[in-house]
Amino acid sequence: MKKTEVVAELKALGTAQNVKIYGRHGVTIPMFGVSFANLGKLKKRIGTNQALAEQLWATGNHDARVLATMVADPDAVAAKTLDTWAGQLDSYVISDAFAKFAAQTERGRKRMLTWMKARQEWKAAAGWNVLSCCAESSAVDDALITERLAHVETHIHDAKNRVRHSMNQALICMALRSEAISKKAIAAARRIGKVEVDHGETSCKTPDAESYIKKTKAHRQKKKR
Repeated sequence: MKKTEVVAELKALGTAQNVKIYGRHGVTIPMFGVSFANLGKLKKRIGTNQALAEQLWATGNHDARVLATMVADPDAVAAKTLDTWAGQLDSYVISDAFAKFAAQTERGRKRMLTWMKARQEWKAAAGWNVLSCCAESSAVDDALITERLAHVETHIHDAKNRVRHSMNQALICMALRSEAISKKAIAAARRIGKVEVDHGETSCKTPDAESYIKKTKAHRQKKKR
């Protein structure tokens, strides 16, 4: 499919209600309001297409950018492209979508720590989101996980609003890596205490890390039986 065809479909699939919903979730750039279900259907039809992904991102349209992260090629994307996209993130919705893609790429995982240090809120949040996506994989080692746990404990309350949420999520994901890491993470979560995050005009909440870790571990154990 060509960019013009995809954009035309996105426009046709958008709804005013979704525009309102995404607006409440912090999306401020132009958008059509396409549901993730419909974006998923488009992704299946398009497949993987890095050139198209870059064209879609360049439109500056929110829906097109989310779709771009879904059809981009983890093996073909350039580090420069990832950095460009990371620098243009403007809401947690696109930051999450970008991180999910970046975590699939070796280049993204290498840039993860650099993004975490960014002054830009959404870029820094994306770095922590990448870690959340690969915390249980062999793409990162135990030494990095231990170091990041210590960093979260020391700096989470000083981080920017949505970065705090992403750090808390990373803490939870790191805890699921192994029993040894889990003990360290739970101990850190207790010392951290409540993490305050402003979620704006939504019902979203930042979970209590310790209880969420325990609940997730219990659910996984139950599934094994």
